[in-house]
Amino acid sequence: MTAGLVFTTLGAIGVVMPLMPGTVFLILAAWCFSQSSPRFETWLLDHPRLGPHVRRWRDTGAISRRTKLVACGSMLASFALLAVTDAPPIALWVTGAGLLSAGAYVASRPEGPG
Repeated sequence: MTAGLVFTTLGAIGVVMPLMPGTVFLILAAWCFSQSSPRFETWLLDHPRLGPHVRRWRDTGAISRRTKLVACGSMLASFALLAVTDAPPIALWVTGAGLLSAGAYVASRPEGPG
């Protein structure tokens, strides 16, 4: 329940902050609530601003084009920031592989409406 509330808070912040991935946190919150509180799960799914993203994911696994662009762009920016630091090469390789895998997964999801 606590994790669901934390994820909901982060997700709500992500809805209004352009570079924060709110949908991911809302999906995690919905899963946490499905395990702990059907009442809060229903509230989240029926919320007019937060619910549609979670419902779209549950129904179709779709990620909107805008969300894909923001997610992949954020991953690229994160890697670029890491690349200009004194990070050891192994950190660059491991991080690059992880971000590339995550980006490929996000890009491979159907787009669906909006």
